[in-house]
Amino acid sequence: MKTQVDLYPTERQQTILELLQQNGRVTVSELSQMFGVSEVTIRIDLQTLAEQDLILRTHGGAVHTPRVPELSLNLRRRQQTMEKESIAEAAAKLVASGDAIFLDASSTALALARQLSHQRDLTILTHSLAVAQALLDKAGLTVVVLGGVLQRDTVSLMGLEGLEILKKYNIKTGFFGAHGLSFPEGLTDVSAGEAEIKRQVVGGCRQVIAIIDATKWGRVGPASFAHPQDLHTIITDLHAPASLVEQARAFGACVIQV
Repeated sequence: MKTQVDLYPTERQQTILELLQQNGRVTVSELSQMFGVSEVTIRIDLQTLAEQDLILRTHGGAVHTPRVPELSLNLRRRQQTMEKESIAEAAAKLVASGDAIFLDASSTALALARQLSHQRDLTILTHSLAVAQALLDKAGLTVVVLGGVLQRDTVSLMGLEGLEILKKYNIKTGFFGAHGLSFPEGLTDVSAGEAEIKRQVVGGCRQVIAIIDATKWGRVGPASFAHPQDLHTIITDLHAPASLVEQARAFGACVIQV
């Protein structure tokens, strides 16, 4: 029987993939010790897998990147509905009259928009047509829609040219859903285009608030848009894994569980 040291490169790479599927992430140093080979050899293995789009390289290791299609808004809004409503209620309490805020195209942000419908003197910037529609007939709210190309599945507009309008506003708080939250990757998304829009907004917000249910913790999407240290607050439900919640707090985030 072959030992770990005797494995052929393809066998070792297959084992690495299996480890990633189980754990979500691996490090070069851990794999080097496990297989009894040099870190240079492990880096070559990881690069080979990355070139096949099977993994995503990170500093000092890799994360698993399953080819998960972006779910439509209609499908996402039917998942974890009670948790999202509770998260939205808690998030609404952090919004004050006179604020300028950003809401992304997530289903939780849509739930938050409905919670804000009775606010007054509020400016809401968004690239979500669903969010804009939810606030269409609400007096006292200024809704600014960022332009771009229509994304039918997410009912949103995507395009960096639409971000120019952000320069005209001092955004106090950005509220962001995500495909996943992991460490050290931070908030991630399935869509690189969506992540780029969010990344630009994160850079212009005074406060970055993640609004995610427990299913998002530990998941890693292909594209990061906010580092862990960027997060001021994370609003989540009571089922969020305790170990990851502690990691978030170690990075300085305030974690609110509802």
